[in-house]
Amino acid sequence: MDNAKLTVGLVYGGKSGEHEISLQTAFAVMNAFDYDKYEILPFYITKQGLWKIGEKLEAPFSHLEQLKLEGVSADTGKALNAVFSGLGGESVVDVMFPLLHGTNGEDGTIQGLFEMANIPYIGAGVLASAVGMDKVVMKKLFAEMRLEQCRYGYFNAAIWKSKSHDLIVGIEDKLGYPVFVKPANLGSSVGISKAVDKESLIKAVETAFRYDTKVLVEEFIEGRELEVSVLGNDEPEASVPGEIVSSGEYYDYAAKYIDGKSQMLIPASVDPETADRLRELALAAYRAIQGSGIARVDFFLRKSDGRILINEVNTMPGFTPFSMYPLLWRETGLSYQALLDRMIALAFERYQLKQGLKYDNEQ
Repeated sequence: MDNAKLTVGLVYGGKSGEHEISLQTAFAVMNAFDYDKYEILPFYITKQGLWKIGEKLEAPFSHLEQLKLEGVSADTGKALNAVFSGLGGESVVDVMFPLLHGTNGEDGTIQGLFEMANIPYIGAGVLASAVGMDKVVMKKLFAEMRLEQCRYGYFNAAIWKSKSHDLIVGIEDKLGYPVFVKPANLGSSVGISKAVDKESLIKAVETAFRYDTKVLVEEFIEGRELEVSVLGNDEPEASVPGEIVSSGEYYDYAAKYIDGKSQMLIPASVDPETADRLRELALAAYRAIQGSGIARVDFFLRKSDGRILINEVNTMPGFTPFSMYPLLWRETGLSYQALLDRMIALAFERYQLKQGLKYDNEQ
């Protein structure tokens, strides 16, 4: 083994509704790495939240199912000892790459673990990850930064149980139909429903509460769905914008990961002024949540007046072969492998910056 190679700890799976999406992303990333530069140490988290650690790989798995490390016993202690190994001696891994979508993955929890282990990691930090996961908190930050967005409302399970009638009346008066109902803390369009009347609204809310204790209701925006990839720490860069043309009424879970019928237009067919404005707003949103590493910023271009409305920031965008994030960077001039190299460099850049900070009052 070449000791000059960097060991990348790939963490995937997870106790989340987006477990399978994480596996797809991990498989794509694993097969994209340059194994002349890196070796991969796989960390698989089961749906029950147990950790497995594999052997270091100098070549990728050939089948997605191999990611589940069948034949390897779950040993959370052993896996976490590897993550924390640098605190007590020589680390067995140089940088962690979390590919955990959804709860307990891109919500700041795993990022906090890496911070405690004092190990570099790819992607957003604790705060940005948590904000990026909670759509309600994110929307409040957007409002604070005067970023234009759709009208919305939100509530928790207890309020819904005691005041569902009042909430329904408020939604009908403030937003009207149709509306989109979402779990506040889940991505990849999991648990999202479109409601066109009171009956479907109640059903949509009940569906969303299966995935989270807080629900977000948004007005329907007729228009185009545009996305921009962002890369960087204190001086981030934005890619060319792309467009999603959904096969259904909206870009749901099936459209993203199952039927493959939705079309991505890269670059988006917009005028130069709109493209520049999208990139400018993407960077503003990224800074609003104090992003670092990577993110994808999603927008609506409203049909009625041509206004750009920010939808959300995704701090752990997909890296599947048909994912928008890497494809936008490829169009901008950064290949898949070069993108991975850059993401790792950004992880070390942020880590080194934090190592220079003081944590006590000693002179």
